[in-house]
Amino acid sequence: MIALSLAEIAEIVGGQSYDIPDPRIRITGPVVTDSRAVRPGALFTAFAGARADGHDFAARAVADGAVAVLATRPVGVPAIVVDDVTAALGALARHVVESLGATAVALTGSAGKTSTKDLIAQLLGRMGPTVYPEGNLNNEIGLPLTALRADGTTRHLVLEMGARYVGDIRYLAGLVPPRIGLVLNVGTAHIGEFGGRERIAEAKGELVEALPPADRGGVAVLNADDPLVHAMAARTTARVVTFGESANADVRAENVRLTQQGQPAFTLHTPTGCSDVTMRLYGEHHVSNALAAAAVAHELGMPVDEIARALSEAGTLSRWRMEVTERPDGVTIVNDAYNANPESMRAALRALAAMGQGAQSRGGRTWAVLGLMAELGDEALAEHDAVGRLAVRLNVSKLVAVGGREASWLQLGAYNEGSWGEESVHVSDAQAAVDLLRSELRPGDVVLVKASRSVGLERVAQALLDPAATVDGQGAAR
Repeated sequence: MIALSLAEIAEIVGGQSYDIPDPRIRITGPVVTDSRAVRPGALFTAFAGARADGHDFAARAVADGAVAVLATRPVGVPAIVVDDVTAALGALARHVVESLGATAVALTGSAGKTSTKDLIAQLLGRMGPTVYPEGNLNNEIGLPLTALRADGTTRHLVLEMGARYVGDIRYLAGLVPPRIGLVLNVGTAHIGEFGGRERIAEAKGELVEALPPADRGGVAVLNADDPLVHAMAARTTARVVTFGESANADVRAENVRLTQQGQPAFTLHTPTGCSDVTMRLYGEHHVSNALAAAAVAHELGMPVDEIARALSEAGTLSRWRMEVTERPDGVTIVNDAYNANPESMRAALRALAAMGQGAQSRGGRTWAVLGLMAELGDEALAEHDAVGRLAVRLNVSKLVAVGGREASWLQLGAYNEGSWGEESVHVSDAQAAVDLLRSELRPGDVVLVKASRSVGLERVAQALLDPAATVDGQGAAR
């Protein structure tokens, strides 16, 4: 963050100073919400959560080097007291970003946000200092924390915007107004809260509505292959750039294929030329993510050959997203367990099937270890059933459905599609899945692990990579 005095911060956030001996003292370190992350010069923000109250850790944070605390009440150490810490954090972020002049790029979508954010960060990082979210910081707290990492050297600021309700993205875009807004897709993630894809589209489109008009540099980057996203062009005064496999897309892919290892390759076409790309990531769904990132980079002046080279060299920056590890015995573990919705689940299964083509030539099998997809509301039964059926249609060798009722629907879908006997099984918990897999895996097998974050199935993947690990009832390796 740019250095600011406590007096300046109090004025920006509309707060009152308590126990501050010298208001001219400056914050020179990071803004943090976890007292364990405090470094000298930091500002500690105290949130009262369901399990812990950050105010209780204020003294420790200051003892560890924090200059002051942003709080809702005096805490006995230097503090700026406000009515609402979340709102104050947002106000501080907006002030910092407006002081810098960095180009803000925001993206949203039902699936692929984090993977695309990682790609954009790696492309723009070649053009200058780039700040981007570490992990899944895409809400009213995470987005300001990302923005506050920017300083005077920052050239690009990449922001991920999530939404559970209509109005969420409008609020986030008001905190840190973007110049470029990217909408990836409209799917079924959080459909239980929204009540339908049209309402999801309404929410995602708030991003393009927040962009400046074309004559002030606003650019809306829209998926030409998704009709609900493409229709958002009518909701913005920004210039519209499209991406996709559609022949009419401004940035498009042709000759899309997968390598024997399941990595996508294609020819990238832009308004200024074309170049070939072979990615290090796994799964055809990354083609759309790559095109979205390419469209943003092209708008910011990166030559097409450099875009293609950067996409071909890019890796994953976030954990548990198609994280591929081959064990010494030749078993491959694909940890994609950070989150799941119907779109990302289907994409992961197709990636597994592609990787399985190479595995089968070595006598290996494909395993899909899947758990519930949360927040689907009335669509939950149909969507879990459809994923189970897709696993059969893709000739996945073994489906292991892990967990309660929703997981049983995965196995039931597979059974009704024609998967009988040992081809699909429902187990009660993560440890049961680990026990089953350890007893049956053989060299050459490929194992996909995926479920919503609340299930914690990443621990299954970790246990399979560590022979000594076990998994407790909550799915935590120990």
